[in-house]
Amino acid sequence: MKYSDGKRRKTAAIILCAGRGTRTGLPYNKMLLRIGGDTVAELTLRAFTHSGICDDIVMTANPEDYDIIREIADENGACVVYGGETRTESVRKALASLSSDTEIVLIHDGARPFVSPELILSAADSAAEYGSGIAAVPSVDAVKEAENGYVIKTLNKSSLYNTQTPQAFRFGEIVDAYSKVVGNYGDDSEIYELAGYRARLVRGEYGNTKITTHADVFRLPGEYRTGIGFDVHRLSENRDLVLGGVLIPYPLGLLGHSDADVLVHAIMDAMLSAADMPDIGVLFPDNDPAYKGISSILLLDKVCGFLKERGVKLINVSAVVMAEKPKLAGYIPAIRESLARTLALPVQNVNVSATTTEKLGICGEGKGMAASAIVLVTV
Repeated sequence: MKYSDGKRRKTAAIILCAGRGTRTGLPYNKMLLRIGGDTVAELTLRAFTHSGICDDIVMTANPEDYDIIREIADENGACVVYGGETRTESVRKALASLSSDTEIVLIHDGARPFVSPELILSAADSAAEYGSGIAAVPSVDAVKEAENGYVIKTLNKSSLYNTQTPQAFRFGEIVDAYSKVVGNYGDDSEIYELAGYRARLVRGEYGNTKITTHADVFRLPGEYRTGIGFDVHRLSENRDLVLGGVLIPYPLGLLGHSDADVLVHAIMDAMLSAADMPDIGVLFPDNDPAYKGISSILLLDKVCGFLKERGVKLINVSAVVMAEKPKLAGYIPAIRESLARTLALPVQNVNVSATTTEKLGICGEGKGMAASAIVLVTV
């Protein structure tokens, strides 16, 4: 794949998923823990596929979870090998499975699902130029060296770093290191150093945390926010009725500058609210001819782009349409699927319901429709 210097290098990633994660206290492998609808394994793998740097991705799995990890890998163009009893053994097996013409390899703990594509590329760039790229962050705590429970030395934290993954290497060098160094280690750069190579650090991310203990499950990185949106449109003749991007057969349609998809408008305003951005009336004004008759699904796609630019990740959507007629129950599955496609969410993370207002108000009188939505995001 192409690097920042414009050159192409065959690049592979190893994602370690063969542990059992007993320290989390979960009754199953922590790689299968769901966060926002996706497993940890899926989130981690997706970060590497989205980085655009990997030609090959290998996941390791223990025998108990092999089938489900393989299913996740198959859906994302990766492959799976059996891991070993230790992390070091798993890396050895994964390295042995890679093509000999691999130039750069990234090794990553599967339990770090919040790694960014930018950090992945930074580590790979460093490996291409210097031989290695080890993600690390400066230590923020005072570090003590102790013996028998007593402090014997206080270390200068200005020169101390906490290493993370990914750790990227020139393929030939890390294979050579693993062939020379015996024993089990918790860090690939240590094996690299023991073999006589110099490990070079790249700036890691404090949000790139590893899910290790029971407390980590309830202390996931990122700030969670909710957003609320509401919209209402009058029903009119000679208009299509579109809800959630789905055309609904009905003699009347919603009146507006765009296609007046009241459901999508409520969802967009909820998303923009959660991202601390102006509402759709400001971003897509009804006096701008560019938005005359436009599909609201196209506007929703634009809003998704706005959130991505701000580093805001949508987790789930819950919305309700208020209308006396037509009956919408039969169209709800298609509406959910339409919204899920545009929002890039699993359909189970997009809930839509419909209700009447008991013949009260503009909706109850059949003169209009309204919708409200709430979203959950992380930043």
